[in-house]
Parts: sequence; structure tokens; C-alpha cells
Amino acid sequence: MIVASRKAASCEAVAESIRAAGGSAEAAGVHIGEMAQIEALWADLKARHGRVDIVVNNAAANPYFGPIADTDLGAFQKTLDVNVRGYFYMSAHAVKLMAANGGGAIVNVASVNGVIPGAFQGIYSITKAAVISMTQAFAKEHAKDAIRVNALLPGATDTKFAAAIVHNPDILQMVLGHVPMNRVAQPDEMAGAVLYLVSAAGSYTTGACLNVDGGYLIA
Repeated sequence: MIVASRKAASCEAVAESIRAAGGSAEAAGVHIGEMAQIEALWADLKARHGRVDIVVNNAAANPYFGPIADTDLGAFQKTLDVNVRGYFYMSAHAVKLMAANGGGAIVNVASVNGVIPGAFQGIYSITKAAVISMTQAFAKEHAKDAIRVNALLPGATDTKFAAAIVHNPDILQMVLGHVPMNRVAQPDEMAGAVLYLVSAAGSYTTGACLNVDGGYLIA
């Protein structure tokens, strides 16, 4: 397993915990908003390992919270660079290497905001809708290569990324008013869904969007 994110030290801490539990893992510092870093990651991966079986795209940027029409160019571009361009080129590299080695599985972490835009999260929601469409496009083209591509659509989850929502009582109450289970998710509640999508249990599942949202999208 390769744990990759912007902060190599944080990735190494996760990799070490996996090794301590008896697994095999290594860390790689890479910012998927930077094309040069994506290219370097895949060049190194191919040189040292020669294959990849599973890719989980779980990076995200949401630098702007406010009226959609006031989104400045910097926030607009950063959000697209990470959430759309980054996912796209990570997936493009992945399917080429997977196709050459008999197949694989990709999971793109999207969001319920890709279906119902979040309040004051316009550009973020737009990018997550793009991730859903991207997932389906890759799934359709690469099913013939035994590559399955699916999306996870989390609802409100208690992570550092969502802290501005989860830890603001007023905003949280507004969000929970639309969640039948009346609570936010914990990060480990996403793990089983991802495991299903990348494992043999999901062998006939591709192009799917799996909602893990406490019922938000049916409320």
C-alpha cells in the first residue's frame, strides 16, 4: 500500500501504523493539485512496482465558503485543480497501468454535494458533480479492461476538512435538519463502503455512486 498526500510526514505516520499491524505500506508526499507531482508519483510507482491494483482518490479542496457569484478566480482554480484535474489525471495514469496488468479498481470520493449543492459551497459542489460524471465516464470506457470505477458519496463527516461545518453548532443544526439519522458520520464509517467497492464483493459494480450519508439524499 502507498499512502500519499501533501504532507509526507503524516503519510509516514499512517504507513508506520499499518506496518505495525502487520501490513505492508510506504509513504509518498504528493499534492494532486500539482501536475508535476502527479507525474513524478506515477513514474516512481511504475519504476519500483510496475503495477497498481487499487486507487482511492480522496483529496479535496474547498477554500471558499460564501455566495457562489463572489467566488474569486484563485479559489475557483484551486478547487478545480485538486478536485477535478487531480482526480482525472490520477485516474488516467491508473487505468493505463491497470489495463496492462489485468485490471483493477478505482474509488473516487465525491460528495452528496455533487447531487444537491451545499449552501455557500457552490464551486466545491460543482467539482463534486464533475467527479460523479468522471467516475461514470471512466467506468464505461474501461470496463472492457476489467477495471471498475465507482464513487463514494459521503454526507457530513467529522473530519478536519469538514470542521467548519461539524464544529459550528448553528451550521451543524441546519445540516442535521436534513439528515434522517440526525448525526454526522465518523471517518471509519466510510471504510466499509470503500472496501466493498474495491474488493471481490463488488466485482459486478462499476459506475456506481454509493451514498453513505445517513439518509441525506432521501430526506
